[in-house]
Parts: sequence; structure tokens; C-alpha cells
Amino acid sequence: MVSSLKELLEDSELAHIDDPEEKFVTSSVSWQMYEALLAKLEDNSHYRITYLDEILEIVSPSIRHENIKKRLAIFTERYLYSQRIRFSPMGSSTIKKQLGQAGAEPDECYCIGEKKDIPDLVIEVIITSGSLDKLKIYHRLGVAEVWVWQINRLKLYHLREEIPSEFVDTHRYEQIISSEFLPKLDIALLERCTQISDDIQAIDEFEQGM
Repeated sequence: MVSSLKELLEDSELAHIDDPEEKFVTSSVSWQMYEALLAKLEDNSHYRITYLDEILEIVSPSIRHENIKKRLAIFTERYLYSQRIRFSPMGSSTIKKQLGQAGAEPDECYCIGEKKDIPDLVIEVIITSGSLDKLKIYHRLGVAEVWVWQINRLKLYHLREEIPSEFVDTHRYEQIISSEFLPKLDIALLERCTQISDDIQAIDEFEQGM
């Protein structure tokens, strides 16, 4: 296993990339190999590792990617504080379930209310499309709500396990207009302020809009 893991890391060339949004995908990766890779990279927060049914994806996020995810986190947390909503930020913590053969490291994630092993809310920023279906992964993991930022828009999805025959294409997630955890949050305001280049101006406009 150690030899195979070493080859995986070397073949990916992630240590010598020029494009900061590089992705590496490989198949036939056992759960044990996935766990070993997580352990090897536990002190390196630069990479995002995603796993689904023996397919492994490693992403090196771009500066733009990280800037957007940080903006979304700042605004979300300021809203939570302003509304006196108790929450626990989990950042890009690894979420995994061996039984579901799925694991992910979200851009940002939160428990709303009490702390839990699986976050209630996950935020994903997509700059270049990946090979793995994130909604399928988060369904396997049991994440209730997923926000996906793509092409300057935020799409919100909420898990509907009680109606399994519906929303098949989105793995039982229904696309929603407003968050069911944060129903008063103005999503249009969040989208607009995330795209403002000046950080101070963006925060000022968001807080004034709240």
C-alpha cells in the first residue's frame, strides 16, 4: 500500500504544478489507500481530497477559488453572528463514511446549533468542473444542505430523504431559493457582495444590506 501511495503522489505531479487549479483523478483506489493518503497529507491544507466508489480526486485550489470561498465564509458567519444563531464552523474538515464509500473536504462547512460529526451546511466553490458528483457524495454523507458557487451564482440544495422518488437527478436534493437553515439570508445580496473586488466595500455593503 505504501508503495502504491507513493506512486500515486508522484504520478499526480501535484508538488510541481504551474496551474493553481490543477486536478488529478485516479480510479481503483481502495478505502485503505484513501485513508493512508489523508494521513500523509493531514498537515498539508493546500489540497482538497474527494473520494467516491474507489475514484479519488485531488484538487489544488486557485487563489481565485480560495478568495471566493473565504468571502462566502465571512459573510455567512457575520450573518450568523448578527442573527444570534449558534453554530460551529468546521472549515475544510474531512467528512467520510466507509459504509457509504464516500469522503470529501468541503470549501467551508458548518453545524447549525449543536456540534455534530456531519455538518448541516456545506459550501462548495466550483471554478473548473470536477470529475466527481458532489451532490451524490454529500447525499451519501448525509449533509442536509449544500451551497454551490459557480459562474458568479449560488445554487442552494436541501436533502429530501422523505421523498426518494423525486429529485433523482440531484441525488434527492431539491434546489431551493433560500436556505432552510438561514431563511432570512438575502442570497442575491450574498452573491453581489461576493463579487465586489474591494474587501472593505464588500463587507460594508453586506452589513448595510442585512
